[in-house]
Amino acid sequence: VQLVESGGGWVQAGGSLTLSCEASGFTFSSYHMSWYRQAPEKGRELVAAMGSLDGLTNYADSVLGRFTISRDNAKNTVTLQMNSLKPEDTAVYYCNAYRPTTRDDYWGQGTQVTVSS
Repeated sequence: VQLVESGGGWVQAGGSLTLSCEASGFTFSSYHMSWYRQAPEKGRELVAAMGSLDGLTNYADSVLGRFTISRDNAKNTVTLQMNSLKPEDTAVYYCNAYRPTTRDDYWGQGTQVTVSS
C-alpha cells in the first residue's frame, strides 16, 4: 500500500497550491479519502474528506470556501485545491485512506506547505 503526496511548497499569502495524492496497493474506490494537516506543535486535524461511493465532502470550517477536494477513481488519485492561502495554513499535509467496513487506515508521508505573509 502506498499513498504518495506531491504539490507542496512555498507560496505567498493569497496564493494557491494543488496537492495530489497517488494511491496504489488497495481498492481505491472503496475508501474514503481525506486530507489532514499538522502544524508545528499542534495536533493533526482533518482538512477535507470525500466519501468513497457518494462523493459527499466535508471540510474544516477554517478552509471552507477556499479548499476543494476531488478524487478520480479511475486514476486512483485525490486532489486538494487550495486557494486564498493564509499563513495559518502552513503545515505538513497528509493524505489518508480509510475503509469503515474493515477499519483499514493508510497514511502518506506528508508534504510541506508553507505560506508566508
